Amino acid sequence: MNTIAEIQKQIMELKKEKDFCILAHCYQSQEILEVADIVGDSYALSKKAVEVPQQNVLMCGVRFMAETTKILSPQKTVYLSNPSAGCPMAEQLDYDMLSQLKEMYPGYTVVAYINTTAKLKTLCDVCVTSSSAIKIISNIENKDILFIPDCNLGDYIKKQLPDKNIKLVHGGCPTHVRMSVKDVKRARAAHPEALLLVHPECLPEVVAEADYVGSTTGIMDFAEKSEAKEFIIGTENSIVQHLQFSCPDKAFFALSKDCVCHNMKATTLVDVLRVLNGTGGEEIVLDEEMRLQAKHSIEEMVRLG
Repeated sequence: MNTIAEIQKQIMELKKEKDFCILAHCYQSQEILEVADIVGDSYALSKKAVEVPQQNVLMCGVRFMAETTKILSPQKTVYLSNPSAGCPMAEQLDYDMLSQLKEMYPGYTVVAYINTTAKLKTLCDVCVTSSSAIKIISNIENKDILFIPDCNLGDYIKKQLPDKNIKLVHGGCPTHVRMSVKDVKRARAAHPEALLLVHPECLPEVVAEADYVGSTTGIMDFAEKSEAKEFIIGTENSIVQHLQFSCPDKAFFALSKDCVCHNMKATTLVDVLRVLNGTGGEEIVLDEEMRLQAKHSIEEMVRLG
């Protein structure tokens, strides 16, 4: 039986031999982060992949992230480490449903959270990330905004931009909505000195209780730089472990033990190894016309942000 260290050693050797750059989303396990070349949020990973010298890119994350990487790096061969790793939020709206919504709201600028499929992006005017959404939407001239698909992130944006007429659709992250105000009260009682850091994909009533609201990397940066010593983490629970590694002098507590993204956890270290030795994973192939249409919404995000 191979140990984690032995598999990691094989991966480190093979990625050099096969010319692979390994991208790992922050929600991946610690053993995968340790073999990754780049770790971060979804869009940041795709953006950085454009500049890497390797011809092959392996995404340790979920499907929409691999698609975004391919949209931005068509000349590279992009793989998804585990083909079953999807994002329920990205799949809540399909092409026909969004087409109907656009007919219901003519004249609205369609703003898509980056957590959407490549096909859905072809119908959108601009994409946003959780960290850039407020700035980008405030820079859109049109007052009327149709925001998809996360109504919780949309609610947070709407409260920050009261001058915009933002229409939301029913959707959201099934992982982040598991956290409740009851969890907040329980965590605050157990750790009264801790700061509560939450992701804006959480329910509005949870966000309202937070000391800091931000993206995954925003939460990590805040915790690492803060002079506080205790933190309650209101996002995917792997972040608790990663912060324990990066800040051993501080204490981190999960807001809820149920905040686990099973799609992110679908990827294993052996999945990574199997892609590198040619026996696993899935190459991401996009129709060129669709890729260019989807890329437009990302280019608008860059222009407005």
